Amino acid sequence: MKDYLSQLDPGNIPAHVAIIMDGNGRWAKKKSLPRLEGHRRGAEVVEAVADAAARVGIRYLSLFAFSTENWNRPREEVRGLWELLELFFQSHIRKIDEKGVRVLFSGVFKGIPSSTRKVIEETLGRTAKNNRITLNFCVNYGGRQEVLEGVNIWLKKRKEGELLTEKKMASLLWNPSLPDVDLMIRTSGEYRISNFMLWRLAYAELVFMNVLWPDFRASHLYRALYDYQKRERRFGGL
Repeated sequence: MKDYLSQLDPGNIPAHVAIIMDGNGRWAKKKSLPRLEGHRRGAEVVEAVADAAARVGIRYLSLFAFSTENWNRPREEVRGLWELLELFFQSHIRKIDEKGVRVLFSGVFKGIPSSTRKVIEETLGRTAKNNRITLNFCVNYGGRQEVLEGVNIWLKKRKEGELLTEKKMASLLWNPSLPDVDLMIRTSGEYRISNFMLWRLAYAELVFMNVLWPDFRASHLYRALYDYQKRERRFGGL
């Protein structure tokens, strides 16, 4: 693959990159392996990609790990996904912390097994003061649900005659400290955003890559960044 890293402009690195990590099941099927093995191999990719993102100066990396729609998958697979997520945090928390990574959780804890929730909460607390890069795991997450929850909170607290503004709406999203997404990457060759970060994706550049997530490497991230830097972002202007 072309050396995209050496061609990147360090002054034009997106602050917030979001990735839909798609293709674990298809990767496993191609290799005649159980779907959960594809998810396990996909989880192994996360640390290297986060390291690569931090290396070039990306400040925020959001990863779509489990959507609210994923509950419709076979029960055994869903249970295995929670176990895998729990294992990931247990086995990586020390290195994540030592590398200065702050971990955030975007989603709904309701329905998540208590042991998995406990490990996630421990990771959030342990890494809260880190600032090298923020790794935002979108788990049990839905973009419409995020917006609806924010609107409903506002409706309960709003003053008479108060109108909802964009600034106020942004403050009602999960983890409001996260900026808008500059670049969204989806792996596996699918061309959808799948209810992911709908508000923050308003002016994001979209890159769809024909690589299954377990095969995604730092070089693919750099290629997407190179593509991003070749575009002109006008935010509706000329």
